[in-house]
Amino acid sequence: MTLDDLKSRHSALLAARYSGTRSVSYDGKTVTYGTDAELAAAISDIERRIAKAERGAGRILRPHAVKDL
Repeated sequence: MTLDDLKSRHSALLAARYSGTRSVSYDGKTVTYGTDAELAAAISDIERRIAKAERGAGRILRPHAVKDL
C-alpha cells in the first residue's frame, strides 16, 4: 500500500468519524465499524502506518570490532 493510499484511507476514516457514521467506502469496498472505539483504533493504525512510511527504512547499524594494540 502506497503512502497516498494510506493518506486517502485516513481521510475517509476521519470524515466518517466526524460525520457520525461508522461506514467507510474506498476502492469499491465498504467497511462498517461496530463502535466508535473500533473506528478510532483503525484511525490510529493508519496513522502509525503513515508515520512509518514517511520515516523510511530507518538507520542501518553496521557494528565492527577494533582491536587495541
